[in-house]
Amino acid sequence: MSQPRRSPCPVSCTLDLIGDRWTLLVIRDMMFFRKQRFEEFLESPEGISTNILANRLKLLEDLGLVAKQPYSNHSRRMNYHLTDQGRSLRPVLKVIIAWGLKHIPDTQIPLDRPSDDDVSASLAVESIHNK
Repeated sequence: MSQPRRSPCPVSCTLDLIGDRWTLLVIRDMMFFRKQRFEEFLESPEGISTNILANRLKLLEDLGLVAKQPYSNHSRRMNYHLTDQGRSLRPVLKVIIAWGLKHIPDTQIPLDRPSDDDVSASLAVESIHNK
């Protein structure tokens, strides 16, 4: 998927692709909470609407960050998973998490359902030491 670029700046180009308020949250849910199905993404506390979720999943698929495959005989029931390119955003999300924990009061990592305990634990310890 090729979009016109505002500039050759890599920050600008990346934000044009994944810089809206929902896209990184969908990636976060796949990466750290192992969500795969449409209904699972809707359970996130941010409350994404169904039309925006459908749009973001399609966008992520078009960008090559997410792939989908049917999980039942019903052709519209899909599991979504990150591609290698999507998983390569892991360090970016970890830095965003660490920055938020350090600079935004009352933020926390939900410790009840993370799929990546080492991320939760290490970021929680880092945030305590860096405050």
